[in-house]
Amino acid sequence: MTTLTLIRPNLHRVDSAGRQLLFHVPSSSLFELDGAARDVLALFDEQATLETATLADRLGGRHDALALRETVDELRQLHVLAEHGEDGPIEPPPDPPTRFPLDTLVLNVNTGCNLSCTYCYKEDLSAPAKGLRMSLETATKAIEMMLVESPGKPKYTLVFFGGEPLSNMGLIRAVVDFAERRFAEVGARVDFTLTTNATLLTAEIIDWLDAHRVGVTVSMDGPPAVHDRNRRSFGGEGTYDVVRRKVDLLLARYRARPVGCRVTLTRGITGVVPIFEHLHHEVGFAEVGFGPVTSGDIQAFNLTAEELAEVFHGLKALGRRYLDAALRNRSLGFGNLHQLMTDLHEGNKKRLPCGAGVGLLAVDGKGGLNLCHRFTGSALPTFGDVDAGIDRARLGAFIGRRLDRNGTGCATCRIRNLCSGGCYHESYAKYGDAAAPSYHYCELLRDWIDFGIETYARIVTENPGFFAAHVSPRRTA
Repeated sequence: MTTLTLIRPNLHRVDSAGRQLLFHVPSSSLFELDGAARDVLALFDEQATLETATLADRLGGRHDALALRETVDELRQLHVLAEHGEDGPIEPPPDPPTRFPLDTLVLNVNTGCNLSCTYCYKEDLSAPAKGLRMSLETATKAIEMMLVESPGKPKYTLVFFGGEPLSNMGLIRAVVDFAERRFAEVGARVDFTLTTNATLLTAEIIDWLDAHRVGVTVSMDGPPAVHDRNRRSFGGEGTYDVVRRKVDLLLARYRARPVGCRVTLTRGITGVVPIFEHLHHEVGFAEVGFGPVTSGDIQAFNLTAEELAEVFHGLKALGRRYLDAALRNRSLGFGNLHQLMTDLHEGNKKRLPCGAGVGLLAVDGKGGLNLCHRFTGSALPTFGDVDAGIDRARLGAFIGRRLDRNGTGCATCRIRNLCSGGCYHESYAKYGDAAAPSYHYCELLRDWIDFGIETYARIVTENPGFFAAHVSPRRTA
């Protein structure tokens, strides 16, 4: 006689319009539960373990024996049910990588910035004239290094970052000119993006960005009183008015791609909904995403636990608007939830929180290879350079530490393959160890992802065409 137990960290059940769905955590897949499966799982809500004979006795009046056996077998194959005592590790850690499919480089073109935002995390920040400007030689070496390390890909991406990247516009133009020719030679496409504070934009620059399809994300924090609180000039003045003028010019002239906005939420700023209303509906950004500050170097800017809970409350309020729009086959430009919908729709099983260190590296002004743009100028050692290439042993060992969830809170967490331990830089700032999982708002993240799964279930059952119309095209926008 077999005794079965439920492996709770491998499933999350969702009710949607009278249908019960199972989110399968190991594969990030969603299944609709039939009557037999619903009834089997309901019994395990009452008892931690059950014998197969008990299942047959309790449910034999509702389902025939063959249907019950098939249901139990399917749930065992999914590792949702297991023989009692043999559940073992939820998912064994994969081997650390030895090769890195690098297809994205972040080029830190100038550590200098013409603003002096109070919360800036950049350890190497300085005024534009004093910044470390990347040379064209370093940039071209970085591109050649990427082609050597990861040849044969159909598409590569170059990201221009700073400081303020537009303060080294001459280099950006030269790199785009070189890259368009170089990647064409190897039969590959190249994509360009940059993040800017918008203050240095001109009509001529905007037209050039448009002509070369350089994707643009603007850092802007909301309406005047919110934006000017932290995003200031070196003289201490607020910058909303100049940013708004430049963004209006950008949105009027630039047509190549949707323009997104990145909002930084710091202590005392939790009004997610009014900020979104202003930036999306009034200013006109196609998409707005929020980045709560929870582990910055300057403690005074970190959101308190109460504020962070308020932020997530606001994110869910926006999420309900996103759902209402999706059911009418319209897309609300709410970046945080749209990314989660993309991950769920594509079945992304994320063993790592992002592509940093595997598909993406950031190049500093001296040619060092950093985990991502947030680490350029930090004390975290680099993982090689543009001359020698990737230090595969060191980078593989680092990634291997995050991949191994044994002994961590991530090992049995139901969102482990969507959160994947959280941002490396948050862990670095919070604990001094970029490879350690970040635990400081796990419950809020679990609640947010549960909300996302329920939202996805509603859309996929009530308007599945939304994903073909609005989610899949986002990848090519």
